[in-house]
Amino acid sequence: MTHITRRTFLKTGAAAGLAAATPLLAAPPPADGLFPARPNFHNTPGASVMISGGSITRDERFLPAVSEVQKRHYAGRKRILLILHASLPADRDRMEQRLQAMFAADGFDAYSLHHLSDGAARRRIETAEAIFVGGGETFLLLRTLLEERQLRPLRAAVLGGTPFHGTSAGANIAGPHIGCTNDFPVVDVPSRAALGVFPAVINPHHPRTDEPDFGGRSHKIRSYLRANPGETVLGLGNAAIARLHATRVEISLQAAFLYQQGGSRELALGEVGELSSLVSYRA
Repeated sequence: MTHITRRTFLKTGAAAGLAAATPLLAAPPPADGLFPARPNFHNTPGASVMISGGSITRDERFLPAVSEVQKRHYAGRKRILLILHASLPADRDRMEQRLQAMFAADGFDAYSLHHLSDGAARRRIETAEAIFVGGGETFLLLRTLLEERQLRPLRAAVLGGTPFHGTSAGANIAGPHIGCTNDFPVVDVPSRAALGVFPAVINPHHPRTDEPDFGGRSHKIRSYLRANPGETVLGLGNAAIARLHATRVEISLQAAFLYQQGGSRELALGEVGELSSLVSYRA
């Protein structure tokens, strides 16, 4: 038997580690040293995507203005499929009951996906009349969608015309990547790539210009764009809503902010030309 010295073992291990790392280095890094994510926006003329910055309820009801927009968004639909993966498993029954009562007050039936698993859950996504994705832990939400193989069926349903509303963490996963979340990465995810049915990375709960946290949040998003200059970030204040419908993106309610490599600006209510142009370009 050949005797392996400690030095030989370390040299062999180092060589093996380098060989294992070689595929990651097969393509040279970009000349500017940045690390752009792979493009991940998908669109069809029938896609209808509503996202909100969070804090859309008060006293166990949807805020009246949010309720009005949501009713228009879900017009002609009766049953809402709740996707509550952003909540911890022990909290999902309670969250379902709370949302069922709020949707019932607006004339909708709501039921949660967490009662089903595997093929039954994916079929329920495929046949849903309308979809609502709640807030909570963004990384848990994305990881669960990936582990349960629900991300692609969910994207296909939205592209097929199923109205989608995501709030807070649910808004985060509507964008191409989960790049500007406010929550901790409580679980690992194999990729930041998300649904990609809205043409901007989302930052929910974005402070208003008169709030103390505005400067810090703005700085963090601009720093993100220095490393990801090709991306667009949409900051949505609490109760702010952005809606992609018929290839147009409009802002309604509260404050919203657009960040791109060239600068940032607060958005007026109504259509956002920069975002609509991204939809038209990708459609």
